[in-house]
Amino acid sequence: MADSSKKMQIVFASAECAPFVKTGGLGDVAGSLPAALVRAGAEVIVMVPKYATIKDEYKAQMEHFSDFYVSLGWRNEYCGLEKLEHDGVTYMFIDNERYFARDYPYGFFDDGERFAFFSKAITESLQHLPAGFECDILHCNDWQTALAPVFLREFYQGLPLYDRVKTVFSIHNVAFQGQFSDTVMEDILGVAHIPAAASQLRCDACSINYMLGALRYADAITTVSPTYANEIQTPEFGEGLDGVLRERSYALQGILNGIDVAGFDPATDKRIAANYTVDDRGGKAVCKAKLQEELGLEVRDDRPLMVMVTRLTRQKGLDLVMYALDRILAGGVQVAVLGTGDRDYEDGLRYFQDKYPGTMAARIEFDPALSQRMYAAADMFLMPSKFEPCGLSQIIAMRYGTLPIVRETGGLKDTVIPYNEFTGEGTGFSFSNFNGDEMGDAVFRAARLFWDNRDAWNQLVTQAMSQDFSWTRSAEKYLDLYFFMHPEIERPAAVVDEPEAAAEPEPMAEPVVEAPAAVEEPKTEEKPVEAKSEVKAEAAPEAEAKSAAKPAAKKATTRKTTAKKAATTKAAAAKTTAAKATPTRKRATAAAKKAAEAEAAPEVKAETAEAKPAAKAPAKTAVKKTTATKSTAAKKATATKTTATKATATKTAPKTAAKPAAKVEEAPAESKAKATVEAKPATKTTTRKRTTTAKKTTAKTATPKAETKPAAAKEEPKAEVKARPAPKAAEVKTAPKATAKTEPAKEASVSPAAPTEEKAPTKKTSVRKATAARKRR
Repeated sequence: MADSSKKMQIVFASAECAPFVKTGGLGDVAGSLPAALVRAGAEVIVMVPKYATIKDEYKAQMEHFSDFYVSLGWRNEYCGLEKLEHDGVTYMFIDNERYFARDYPYGFFDDGERFAFFSKAITESLQHLPAGFECDILHCNDWQTALAPVFLREFYQGLPLYDRVKTVFSIHNVAFQGQFSDTVMEDILGVAHIPAAASQLRCDACSINYMLGALRYADAITTVSPTYANEIQTPEFGEGLDGVLRERSYALQGILNGIDVAGFDPATDKRIAANYTVDDRGGKAVCKAKLQEELGLEVRDDRPLMVMVTRLTRQKGLDLVMYALDRILAGGVQVAVLGTGDRDYEDGLRYFQDKYPGTMAARIEFDPALSQRMYAAADMFLMPSKFEPCGLSQIIAMRYGTLPIVRETGGLKDTVIPYNEFTGEGTGFSFSNFNGDEMGDAVFRAARLFWDNRDAWNQLVTQAMSQDFSWTRSAEKYLDLYFFMHPEIERPAAVVDEPEAAAEPEPMAEPVVEAPAAVEEPKTEEKPVEAKSEVKAEAAPEAEAKSAAKPAAKKATTRKTTAKKAATTKAAAAKTTAAKATPTRKRATAAAKKAAEAEAAPEVKAETAEAKPAAKAPAKTAVKKTTATKSTAAKKATATKTTATKATATKTAPKTAAKPAAKVEEAPAESKAKATVEAKPATKTTTRKRTTTAKKTTAKTATPKAETKPAAAKEEPKAEVKARPAPKAAEVKTAPKATAKTEPAKEASVSPAAPTEEKAPTKKTSVRKATAARKRR
């Protein structure tokens, strides 16, 4: 059961921490993330070495809290804990002057021993913390603290105080791993006699890797951006650790870094020439003019100023800068660079400064105050890194309204949205490949926007300054991980409830949008078979079908008598034509068959192409194919609103039957089924009359309607169905098997025409009568 009275208690270990000591992004993270965790309701103690470079004002505030000895291989080393409260966070400084009384944090021959001591001191000090503080999470950062999870498991596991401790290891830059000779395993680490530790620390035959140990021993692994978490699992970015990172990918996740938005605020920053906000950026123009004057550049507001604040190394993309800088400076872009690093890059920047006076400025030094003025004054910030785990410079630049130009890698890809000239979206500019020409193109895309479309430029600056890069969002994700590892600790309600409440409205709106589309779909279906299966699920179409079927049934009943007396001859002829498909039709006389064939012959050629794909059942003759096609259309039309008796009653009521037939295409499938049932009695009645009117059938079937033009019928639109002459009566009745694949367009072309018939015989009819008479003789 979750303990609601206990807070999550975290020990955050880092080799540097702003504002006490900082050489890179790790110092910013350690200086900001713990404070955000405290604001979210956790208790945090930050452990940092007590370097000699820490300012005296902070040293004066420290109080000695505890001291003890740490066993390191065969030796015991003194360790003091100096406590300091700063901005609501408790800091514990690990004091050992032998190891940390140096003028710089790193870069010494005994770094392996120094930070092995630091890792061991972290684990040992967990039992010397303030009263009431029992560590739940030990969060280690980079290789300098990577051995703490190893020591915790090998030397302290089983002790009651340490059993509850879960370890998290954060990779800030996988390129710096802490590789040393394997002799340190016995002399310093004291794990050579532990096979599991010795094998898991070893990276080759004669070396060990501190970071490798953390990756194998830590309970969870994080890195500083989602994209970088994926990249380091590949050989290109994994720096030899991609294999173990793939093995432990289930425990690896990327959480994007933030910045101290209060410390980096152009509205209150006292380090810049003039303050400004996202709504009033007049102070930024003042900052630009002051910086141009300070660096010896031409003071011009019509030229874009691009700056770099970086280490001068290949990782930071200086190869690309050296390649494209001549083109950039010649194109009218001012450039200013601040930083130190490789001698070749330093000399190259000095060369361009001499070649382009007033356009190029190089400051080969480390000056945090100047860097702040450059962030605030510039128009563009160049960061073409070969790889970048997260990067804070581009985030700080956006905070100050300076648009970043970055390569799409690691955290740069996650934080900078490339400008879209069509939609106006974006917060900066980017390019994909590690290529100098691509970088130059990106720079000039930004410069052209600055020169040609200042409104779009200003909107892009507004969007960049409006981004939320506070630590609050990142701290929530770290807390998600911590509470996942300690489910017995209840998360504060304020942290859990707010995100859930914000997320509730989204699912509610989705069904409302999609419901109408589901109802409308069946109306657009053209296949009658599909319509029959779908109509059951729809109440409205079903009701319409029933109401439409009732009048049709009444009319059919009324007209049955008329069908028997007035149109027996025509119906019998239709039955005679379909006699080949059913046992009843086989009883038709040979004379009737021949007469039907003679009538259908002129139409066979015109309708063969239409009949073949429409009919499913095989036909013995071309006459059967034609008859099946037309009769299929007639039957479908009859099934929707009318019955077969409508066709036989056309002599008495042609206009009355034509109106319902015009509505055939809209009727649902259920009405088709009902109307078909009503058609059967009419068919049987016509059959009874057949024997008495066999001779008249032969003469009457050949009406002028048999000569209608089928080709024209195909081309006519559905709206003109009423005006088209009806086909002959012999073609209205069809075999039932041929109805499966008939298209809706064809059923409309036959059904409306069926009720109409000319009363006067034509000359062609007389000829056919004579022919039939000769055959009877």
